[in-house]
Amino acid sequence: MSTDNTEISHDFPGFFKVYKDDRIERYWNTDFVAAGVDAETGVQSKDVVISPETNVKARIFLPKINDPAKKLPLVVHCHGGGFCIGSPFGSSFKTFLSTLATQANVIAMSIDYRLAPEHKLPIAYDDSWTGLQWVAKHSDGKGPESWINEHADLEQVILAGESAGGTLAHYCAVQAGAAGLAGVAIKRLLIVHPYFGGKEPDKLYQYMCPTSPGTDEDPKLNPAVDPNMSKFKCDKVLVCVAEKDMLKDRGVAYYEAMKKSGWGGTVDFYESKGEDHCFHFFNPKSENLGPLMNKIVDFIKLD
Repeated sequence: MSTDNTEISHDFPGFFKVYKDDRIERYWNTDFVAAGVDAETGVQSKDVVISPETNVKARIFLPKINDPAKKLPLVVHCHGGGFCIGSPFGSSFKTFLSTLATQANVIAMSIDYRLAPEHKLPIAYDDSWTGLQWVAKHSDGKGPESWINEHADLEQVILAGESAGGTLAHYCAVQAGAAGLAGVAIKRLLIVHPYFGGKEPDKLYQYMCPTSPGTDEDPKLNPAVDPNMSKFKCDKVLVCVAEKDMLKDRGVAYYEAMKKSGWGGTVDFYESKGEDHCFHFFNPKSENLGPLMNKIVDFIKLD
């Protein structure tokens, strides 16, 4: 008996739909762009394999080097997209990270973790942590990537991410303390419009991570119940939210949880008025983009 391969079994608008024959169709596909020299900023980029076993890659962004003897802070970035869409190889992230590398005078590395639902969570968490561990392999100056060996100061590492990427960056900071990470000093954690859970089940997250209740009972979605929070490895955190973002309340709750967690560092808060989720990607002409970028750059500069 033939089957109708257009019949949908699961539909998550804005993210993906699953057909009964197990095909997955995303509502938004990445416009992949090649690495190279960014014409506007002069930032060079290259792609590297960070895990030969899984073929997980990353893209590294190197600003113009004015003083070869001076090493630069390293931003390790996890991209947003609900764990299921996006890539640092896309044009929007290339633009954002090239601008960030130039304005903050840092090296940026964005991890192309494997996407759900083809790769069920917590694979994206594991790949992100693997990326940070790969960075640590360069602590003796003899790692596999010359740009990091020659130009990155691993005593000044900043973890960063927006939306689901903020969740992944936070997870890496927790893992760095709980599991240990020699050779890397995490100075900052930048969390922009984070994707955390709530009291009601998140059906999308449950589908992508069958082992999770999809609620704030899951420590990956609610740092307040994470037994490893006291081991959090970072000096300072910046939490950014947007006034009209449906995830704003979870970002505020994260900020409050960080203040109460006793991890030993400081946490700051910034709200973009009149804006929605990740507007700095979706509304690049917004008058609020400049102030947000200034806040991010000042935070990253490690003053």
